Amino acid sequence: MTQNSASKLLNGDAVHRTKQDKKAGGNGLVKNHCLFQQKRYRRPAEKNHHASCTSLYKKPFVELFEETPLMVAVLTYVGYGILTIFGYLRDFLRGWNIEKCHLAREREEQKDFVPLYQDFENFYTRNLYMRIRDNWNRPICSVPGAKMDLVERVTSDNNWTFEYTGNVLKDVINMGSYNYLGFAENAGTCADAASECTVKYGVGVSSTRQEIGNFDKHEELEKLVARFLGVESSMVFGMGFATNSMNIPALTGKGCLVLSDELNHTSLVLGARLSGSTIRVFKHNNMQSLEKLLRDAIVHGQPRTHRPWKKILILVEGIYSMEGSIVRLPEVIALKKKYKAYLYLDEAHSIGALGQRGRGVVDYFGLDPSDVDIMMGTFTKSFGAAGGYIGGKKELIDYLRLHSHSAVYATSMPPPITQQIITSMKCIMGEDGTTLGQERLCQLSENTTYFRRRLHEMGFIIYGNNDSPVVPLMLYMPAKIGAFGREMLKRNIGTVVVGFPATPIIESRARFCVSAAHTREMLDKALNAISEVGDLLQLKYSRKNRHGREGTGEPPGFALSHAGLNVSFFHPREIHV
Repeated sequence: MTQNSASKLLNGDAVHRTKQDKKAGGNGLVKNHCLFQQKRYRRPAEKNHHASCTSLYKKPFVELFEETPLMVAVLTYVGYGILTIFGYLRDFLRGWNIEKCHLAREREEQKDFVPLYQDFENFYTRNLYMRIRDNWNRPICSVPGAKMDLVERVTSDNNWTFEYTGNVLKDVINMGSYNYLGFAENAGTCADAASECTVKYGVGVSSTRQEIGNFDKHEELEKLVARFLGVESSMVFGMGFATNSMNIPALTGKGCLVLSDELNHTSLVLGARLSGSTIRVFKHNNMQSLEKLLRDAIVHGQPRTHRPWKKILILVEGIYSMEGSIVRLPEVIALKKKYKAYLYLDEAHSIGALGQRGRGVVDYFGLDPSDVDIMMGTFTKSFGAAGGYIGGKKELIDYLRLHSHSAVYATSMPPPITQQIITSMKCIMGEDGTTLGQERLCQLSENTTYFRRRLHEMGFIIYGNNDSPVVPLMLYMPAKIGAFGREMLKRNIGTVVVGFPATPIIESRARFCVSAAHTREMLDKALNAISEVGDLLQLKYSRKNRHGREGTGEPPGFALSHAGLNVSFFHPREIHV
């Protein structure tokens, strides 16, 4: 989950390490390492690098972030204000035992202790989240493919607890899973190969890679991943989240600078904070903001001492899972080369989902993989499995095998998972002797284009790049978060709704994930349901008409438009390159 609010906690302050990490040689740096040398960054010689950005792109790069209508923003704040007032009133009633409190609280005999639970931090959970909690943690009882089965549950105490009815909701169209290429399936080549591997190897490893958990399947997968990415070497890990959070601390440490996109995933944020490096946050996909931080870092050096930074590492994602936007990789690479920084690219959502060959944003932009120093990704999305990888130069991977906590201490990837990834990756590469992989890549691209175009035509505000299979549909108001999820489920459509703190407080949204497994019939059924719910909840806020031009009338479906309010409060913000 992409936490804008969590990223802002970094706000450019240095993150200090614990005492045991302050020992000599304990900062995770590689002495005289050929890739991550402790370079002293000086201001580069002035060169004529100011060519037009358009020369870096081989095809149009279009992203749409239509601004929130002013009246909608006002009503959203009013809604949160009303909820907050009633929340404090209910807390008052709970304090006098007039209303029963179901939340965990300090026991009476511990009242003189420092509180274990921060009351204000739980305010949102008690009074806002609990009202719409039924939209999350819904248990499924089938493979999460294009369709899935949900276990029905009911609540008698306003979502504090749930009871299962024993009924199953059959054939719910799955519009929320990251199953981009449709490999999350229980039948077919991948499932058969994983089943055979289970019989031979079992499902557990019970050891780390450095002990008795290094299987021949792991070696095979790492060679395949390196060939798939076009890099010298690669290493796989059993958990995608830990691939970021446990490897970034091995690459940077005290005296290093991390430049992080403000919308980076929590795993990147955590890894940067654990590293002990100084962290600066730049505006999302804003190259002017990034260049300013790079220039200032080289000119001014470290705080107080003004010594040159030992390393400068740029952290970006391929596809941002809450915004549906694609990183401006050609420009990031140009800046990285200009200022002699290192680039860490997280392709969790883009690997397998972008590019003619399904090899992520590097393939999408037609760039050289060697221009990215650390290529990271996960197998949890397009490959229908689990775990993650890091690819790059052989010296980098050899270093991580010895110094990464995720490699040294974590149990290695189970063999059936490894086999699932091998089979699906060979299918994407066409090495299985079929064209199934290429067909799925083409189907995903067609489904993405069709789904986004139809939502635009209906009058919804959707975010992101035209080629991104992650499609955020803006809901804004807190009451509409729960209502949208419930109404869609009534129509047998499974969706993911997202609100604060995962998004800015006035930018709540529903997030759809398009899959190659979706047929046109499924997409049409989902789109008809979305349009019907959009009319019911009045969600068609966009001022762009069906032909893509900015409208001059009131927002479609806007609740107050019938009162004669027909004022243009905003202008859509588009990014064209």
